[in-house]
Amino acid sequence: MSVVFGSCLAISVLVFIYMAQKNYNTVNVYFWTLEVLLPIILMGYWLKTRASTPEAAAFLFCFIYLDSTFFVTIILFSLMNALGISVPPWVKILAYGAAALQVALVCLCVHNDLYYRSITVIDTGMGYATKMVSGPLKSIHYVYLSALCVGLFSLLIISLRKKGTYSRRIVMIYLALMSTGLVLHFLEFVFSLNFSLLPYLYVAGDVLIAADYEYTHAHDISCLIAEYQNSASERGYVGIGLNGHFLSCNAKSLDFLPSLSSQRVDEKLSEDNPEGKQILEIIRAYETEGVSITRFPVGKMTCACEISRFSVSRSGKPRGYLLVLRDATEEQKTLDIITSYNQTLQSDVQAKTENILRIQQKIVLGLTNMIDNRDDNTGGHVRRTSDIIQIIVEEIIRQGQIPLTRQMAVDIVRAAPTHDLGKITIDSAILRKPSALTPEEYEIMKTHAAKSGEMVRILLEDVEEKHFVDVAFNVARYHHERWDGKGYPEGLSGTNIPLEARIMSVADVYDALVSRRSYKDPVSFDRAIRFMCESMGTQFDPGMKSVFLGCCDQLQDYYRQHL
Repeated sequence: MSVVFGSCLAISVLVFIYMAQKNYNTVNVYFWTLEVLLPIILMGYWLKTRASTPEAAAFLFCFIYLDSTFFVTIILFSLMNALGISVPPWVKILAYGAAALQVALVCLCVHNDLYYRSITVIDTGMGYATKMVSGPLKSIHYVYLSALCVGLFSLLIISLRKKGTYSRRIVMIYLALMSTGLVLHFLEFVFSLNFSLLPYLYVAGDVLIAADYEYTHAHDISCLIAEYQNSASERGYVGIGLNGHFLSCNAKSLDFLPSLSSQRVDEKLSEDNPEGKQILEIIRAYETEGVSITRFPVGKMTCACEISRFSVSRSGKPRGYLLVLRDATEEQKTLDIITSYNQTLQSDVQAKTENILRIQQKIVLGLTNMIDNRDDNTGGHVRRTSDIIQIIVEEIIRQGQIPLTRQMAVDIVRAAPTHDLGKITIDSAILRKPSALTPEEYEIMKTHAAKSGEMVRILLEDVEEKHFVDVAFNVARYHHERWDGKGYPEGLSGTNIPLEARIMSVADVYDALVSRRSYKDPVSFDRAIRFMCESMGTQFDPGMKSVFLGCCDQLQDYYRQHL
């Protein structure tokens, strides 16, 4: 029996050596723990057949008890892993702790009779056998084995009912081996056999599980992917520590960053090295700006680098950066073509948009010219107010006292020609009357403000940007409102009047004062300035006074040239 158990030990060692030299890309921690434990357990069984004293036999029991403690516990966790059952770390700690206490109990009771009352060594001619009389603490081990049996039975039920992509074969192998082990243990107890039958089961199970592990690696998708990534992957992988130290890289990464072939592990990347500097810049961009993908040239090739943090602990605490490199040359060419096409398309759209805007502007100007031609009283008014509004808004921006954005300034200048569009609806007899209007005629004339706003919506809405349509509408509808609330069409007052309408009001009234009308002569510039200043706070926004005075010289120069 000593030779037989020694042969079992030799087989388990050979299996371990064979599996170790396979150099698997992925590691199953449960399998390899079993592979380490089995030779130790079988060595205990073999040496026990050669132990001629009770003390030696008691000492070797410390090794043999690894099978019914750690070995069985690891198999249970391996089964749970195969079934896809997640086990919290604290459960593993308790289970391994209980197994360690069982082994420790045996070791501590070697020199007393608490675990075994007596151990008798028998020379059978085939090796030394032992007969033991259990002590009071032995019952603890039976309770412990009973708990493991309950766990085994529970996993058996789960495996029969559970659906999913787990391997039924490996589950059945483990369950069959453990069930057989329990049966053999029971037979040893009932028939008082001199030598244990378990070593035969262990070595058979070792060969069977190793063969299944080999088979699994030949078919398991995660193993195939890992092997492909190492051998045939078109991607380079580079690991960098949080402090900028080089950790490792695969062979493919050297196609993108050749200098890494001379980079020492755990040595900080140097800014003096162009490729080291490139990696550090990628890390800085990731940390400061959140840039996860970077492209950079490598000779005639374009390399795309995707960076992320990696962790090796359950807590998720980052340990470093993983850089995934790939050839993005063709992808970059495609992007360049798309970018060039988009730029061309954008240029065409912009040109067409500008053409549409010019057409719209001509339509609006055409309508305003029609109004000017119909209205002998205000000939050239639209053109002049469109010019002087530019002078006024530039002065507003220069002074910076009134909150007027550049975009709004542009919109006001563009909207100025639309302010009297509603006059096209006014009867020509009223519009061209050379004398003062009657109260009834004046009420009709006042409707042009509301009509102007309506026409702006009709002409510009859905074909112009909303911000411009809103400004043009306010200019057209509210430019006859007064600061004191005595204007029309709604009688708005103060800041309730839109800012663009308050600005337009200044240009509109100033032009009416200094230009000739059929029913009046132009007033002098001095008198116009005096009137405008006196009306600030009643007819006009008082904030416009400094603006008006700031540009009145420019306004006078304009009218001297155009009247």
